[in-house]
Amino acid sequence: MSAPPMEATCEIHVNTFKDIQEMESNEKRITELPENAYRELKPGEEYKPVLPADRPVAEATPWAIGMGLLMAVIFSAAAAYSGLKIGQVFEAAIPISIIAVGASAAFRKKNALGQNVIIQSIGASSGVIVAGAVFTIPGLYILQAKYPEIQINFWQIFFSSLLGGCLGILFLIPFRKYFVKDMHGKLPFPEATATTEILMTGEKGGNKAKLLITSGLIGGLFDFCFSSFRLWSEVITTRIIPFGATLAEKFKMVFKFNVSALIFSFGYLVGLRFAVIITVGSLVSWLVLIPLVNEIGALAAASGGVNPFAAMSAEAIFAEYVRPIGIGAIAMAGIIGIIKSSGVIGSAFKLAVGKKGGGGEQVAVKRSDRDLKMSFVTLFLFLTLLAVFIFLIIGVKITLLQAIVALITITVIAFLFTTVAANAIAIVGSNPVSGMTLMTLILSSVVLVAVGLDGWQGMVSGLIIGGIVCTALSMAGGFITDLKIGYWIGSTPATQQSYKFLGTLVSAATVGAVIFILNEAYGFVATAEHPDPMVAPQANAMAAIIEPLMSGQGVSWMLLGIGAILAILINWLGISPLAFALGMFIPIQLNTPLIVGGLLNHWINKAKPGKDKKLAGARHQRAILISSGFIAGAALFGVLGALIIFLTDNANALNLNVWSDPSGTGAQITALIAFSALIAYFIWETKRAKRDD
Repeated sequence: MSAPPMEATCEIHVNTFKDIQEMESNEKRITELPENAYRELKPGEEYKPVLPADRPVAEATPWAIGMGLLMAVIFSAAAAYSGLKIGQVFEAAIPISIIAVGASAAFRKKNALGQNVIIQSIGASSGVIVAGAVFTIPGLYILQAKYPEIQINFWQIFFSSLLGGCLGILFLIPFRKYFVKDMHGKLPFPEATATTEILMTGEKGGNKAKLLITSGLIGGLFDFCFSSFRLWSEVITTRIIPFGATLAEKFKMVFKFNVSALIFSFGYLVGLRFAVIITVGSLVSWLVLIPLVNEIGALAAASGGVNPFAAMSAEAIFAEYVRPIGIGAIAMAGIIGIIKSSGVIGSAFKLAVGKKGGGGEQVAVKRSDRDLKMSFVTLFLFLTLLAVFIFLIIGVKITLLQAIVALITITVIAFLFTTVAANAIAIVGSNPVSGMTLMTLILSSVVLVAVGLDGWQGMVSGLIIGGIVCTALSMAGGFITDLKIGYWIGSTPATQQSYKFLGTLVSAATVGAVIFILNEAYGFVATAEHPDPMVAPQANAMAAIIEPLMSGQGVSWMLLGIGAILAILINWLGISPLAFALGMFIPIQLNTPLIVGGLLNHWINKAKPGKDKKLAGARHQRAILISSGFIAGAALFGVLGALIIFLTDNANALNLNVWSDPSGTGAQITALIAFSALIAYFIWETKRAKRDD
């Protein structure tokens, strides 16, 4: 059974590194992405990547593999701690790219670009595996405090992460061409854009590398000022003015805005169209549905009853009643996406079962467009699903019938939601994996209860299934970013796909060990032994959802159904239902800054009569580089902040205590001034672009 992987690997690495180096030494070094990298292609136009598509290039060298695995271990441990301690799993792709570029330059590696893509791809497995694991698996420890019968070991954590990651890779491979090539220029891919620009600075050097470093320092220090120094508030709300406070108290109507350099920079990369759709989704949730829920309660109380929502904040109403509508909308948007891409799915299946008669390659495929053979993908998918089945019987200890039902549930949900995760990352750079995992828990619970699996055993099974699916979806979203980066630069997809499995294996082992150790050291539930446990907010939410479902208390299907209907209506209007649903689900303060970035993108890109189009293009490219720097800096300083919290075990270690209330009126006004200054710098720096840049 090990023969196909060896054959696939041999096919990928058919040329020696010596041949590669000889070829690359004679070619002209390209330091810029092609002009059509970010726009839709004209009829008959072809995108030509930075690395030559018709020649072998240095990619999976011992240096690249070793560095990638080192990054996977380091960032898996850091991201797992961050996710469990403060509920935030940072994206590893950007900081790893910066380290890759810096390390390659420091060690004077030749032909580093293709190798840096592999370092980033292997290392970035850390963040996506961590997101899948910490959102669900600690829920087992949380429930164990109430149900001592539950037993957890390292292998349950490891195999749920490993198998979920492999499923995510295998389900995504058939869709690679559709997302990265067929949809070129139609999907913004904000995180992939930022990462690619960072990788390209290693080729550019000079002023552009200096600009990326400068903007990275400014963006990182800006976010560090509110996250660690607490010099100003992270979020501005309408509660700081008396009228806004009245609206929030009486009518549950609140507007919020996050001043992070990272978020508005994503808005620039996303563009105005998607920024508006996402933000409108948030406004519908916060300015329409939340006040509507409160008003219904007020109308019911008018006849002598009590308004049950009067004592709840807008945030509590959102979490309890409106967010489930967003989850339903995301699920339906995924179904709509599956229907729309049914042709792609059909083609993938045809590839999987076709090409039986030919004795060789029927069509010459360029190196930069060569995936792993579908025969290998199909075989490995079968083996992975078989491993999941065995794991469910031996590791989760359920009956044969229950294991078959669970396997079918995992396969169907993971496959259907794969395109949702990839599409979400391509549109907004954020994967709604928690919402899709909640939907998975709900659906799997209904199915498992129907075959007699309930109580504490049902809770364990539901969370393990949720962990596998959550990791698969997280991997699909993260891996589509890697593949888009590779498409722009000209990497070999088959090489990226092959070594992603290695990164997944190492990351799953690291995450399993970290979660196991953190439970022993800190715990996830407050006890006499662990008075100050890890917060693990997502896992607590998952445990809170699965317990009533497996205890027969049910879930609000009506709210989920309303969200599904909204997604259908939005789709009829010709608007992206997933972008709108993401806006409904993600808290408003994380969406409203996108509008600022989107408007800047529109203003800088808008071609006015008599305007120098070449200068406008140079300004846009400079703005992309600045945005990428802001995102990279914020991500790196976020890692630094998490490390400081870890080392000091004190969330206020760097708090300068400027404000008695770090979220008060004074801190919020200061945040508005600081954010305005950041935008002014962005505009000033963008306008410094020259026509020939």
